[in-house]
Amino acid sequence: MNAASLDFDDDAIEIAFPPRFSYGERVVARSVVRNDGTYSGRDIGELLVNKGEIGYVIHINTFLQQFYIYAVDFVESGHRVGMRARELCTLDNLPDDVLQRLGDKAGMLRLLGSATP
Repeated sequence: MNAASLDFDDDAIEIAFPPRFSYGERVVARSVVRNDGTYSGRDIGELLVNKGEIGYVIHINTFLQQFYIYAVDFVESGHRVGMRARELCTLDNLPDDVLQRLGDKAGMLRLLGSATP
């Protein structure tokens, strides 16, 4: 069993496995991200990242010696936010079965957001 196949809950020790994403990897936000009070200079509840926005992993850290936190630079909004793996989806390292299901759309996906950060 590998980390990518696990759906971590809040009691799991996520850092017992390698990080799910790597530095420079293109990822997509799986949901809207609002300021929870940890993003300085913005009001609590203010929209930081839209669902589907493309970003790049720029740093990987841990929280409470339990979870990986991925610092993601979202180019469109200009925000850099910390996110958990469950809040992100890769664009660069999709499994072969997913690429096969995408068919011709997989080629378009490679071009999507391919400009360097």
